[in-house]
Formats: sequence, structure tokens, C-alpha cells
Amino acid sequence: MDRIIRVAGVDEVGRGSLFGPVVAAAVMLSPEVAHRLQGLGVTDSKRLSHRKREQLLEVIQELALDCQLGVASVAQIDRLNILRASLLAMKRAVLKLGEVPQVCLVDGCHEIPQLPGVQRTVVKGDQTEVAIASASIVAKVWRDRLITRLDPMFPQYDLRNNKGYGTKKHRLAIAEFGPSCLHRRSFKLQ
Repeated sequence: MDRIIRVAGVDEVGRGSLFGPVVAAAVMLSPEVAHRLQGLGVTDSKRLSHRKREQLLEVIQELALDCQLGVASVAQIDRLNILRASLLAMKRAVLKLGEVPQVCLVDGCHEIPQLPGVQRTVVKGDQTEVAIASASIVAKVWRDRLITRLDPMFPQYDLRNNKGYGTKKHRLAIAEFGPSCLHRRSFKLQ
């Protein structure tokens, strides 16, 4: 009987945002599924349209061996700093996986602290590793949906359009109305 090689790709989104949590995903793929997803156009979520990300999310969730999310709150970002909070969100995503991956491919140059098992960091891994790119899509779609749902509670910040990032309009709204309870106080907001 062939043994499935369990490789998990891990990536985060929302690191540069001024508003809301940082969200990570861990996606475990078999080599066959990774090849199939690559053929379907899975790549760095930032290089895909909203519509394409939504389409690929369904396929990734259907074909992946496992797919989990981890979140670090605004309070954790402000207390720990954004790098440590991002790594915490990644660790939470990996630890939710049903099986321990044989290898975790981690986007960036920092290993996830105190994570059991083998890790390999890959700078710009969301552009070169299908498992990491899949994780970037899962995390991006989930976070964008969350910020869109929060928009009616904070209409002055135009979250539906900026997803919490520091656009000129968003920064002007912060200057006029002040930061909300979900803005990152440790970030330069204006």
C-alpha cells in the first residue's frame, strides 16, 4: 500500500493591515493534489482576482487532505508584535490539522517557534510552493470575508473596499474619527 506524503503549506494574511486580526492557514496536500492545483492556477493569492480566489478556495477545500485556520487577535498583535502574532496564528493553524504533517513549508524566513516536526522556510513560497499558495488563498478569502462582514459596524473606514489596509481614504477616516476597537494601536495609523 502506498503511503501518502503529508506536506502542509502555511501562510498568513493581514500582516500589513491596520485593522483586524492576522489570519493563517495550513493546507495539507498530497503530491498528486498539489500537481492538480498547480494546473488549475493556484498561486500567490495577491496575484489572483477576488473571483478566482473564491473559485480556487472551493477546489482546495475539496481536494486537500486537511485545511485549517489560525487567528491572532488585534490585542495579541499589539502585545506580541506583528511577526510573533503571525507566527502564533500559523502555529494555531498547523496544530489544528488532523494529522501531523511530515513537512511544514512555511512562507517567509522565520520558522514557527515550538512547532513539532520538520519545517522548511521558503521566502516568497506563496509564488513557488503550491501548498503555501493554497494556504495563502484559504487565509485571504477567509479574512476578506470577515472584514467585509465587519464593514457595517464600522462604515466610516470603508473596510469593504480596503480590507483593513492603509489606503488614503482609510487613514483619513482614522484621522477624522479616531481608531476603532479593532485597529492595531501598535501600528502607525495616520
